[in-house]
Amino acid sequence: MPNDPPPRTAPFAADDTAGLLLRCAGGDRAAFRLLYDRWGGRLNGIALRITRQTGLAADATQDAFVQVWQQASRFDPARGSAEAFLISLVRYRALDIVRRRAREIPGYEPSEQSDDTPDALAQLVGSAEGAALRRCLGLLDAERQRLVVMAFVEGLSHSELAENLSVPLGTVKSWIRRSLLSLRECLAT
Repeated sequence: MPNDPPPRTAPFAADDTAGLLLRCAGGDRAAFRLLYDRWGGRLNGIALRITRQTGLAADATQDAFVQVWQQASRFDPARGSAEAFLISLVRYRALDIVRRRAREIPGYEPSEQSDDTPDALAQLVGSAEGAALRRCLGLLDAERQRLVVMAFVEGLSHSELAENLSVPLGTVKSWIRRSLLSLRECLAT
């Protein structure tokens, strides 16, 4: 039917997400709803991968969307993609929650229980952007791939990576920076 809305699973353009963020900055509630409908599941998957607890992931996702509503005007398409803006918000909220919980509860370790929800990396790899990212990650050597995944999917900090890999902190920072530059260059082509 011509008047039926497109299905929710329909692919959407990157500039559409940027447009929705810009409309949110102007207080457009309909744009915010669309943004939530399109990105809520993916961002929750990222938060779940970091927190490993559905309740904490839901809190991080909600906090990120509250921040989107309040600070959408901070998004600048010239400085980065809308997707990166959204993912960084939820990633930082999830890491904050995990770190805050670790300080509040002595001996706290995030649960290792698995969930049937696909993790963020699995969801991303299924998308067109994910295919490009997978191709570019494949150009990095295995250790650099692992480092990027540990940092940006598992949410480990630079110091945690340095400790896990038994290398100096400066080395980890340098490896991540070079890897990200390589990925950026590859994704631009």
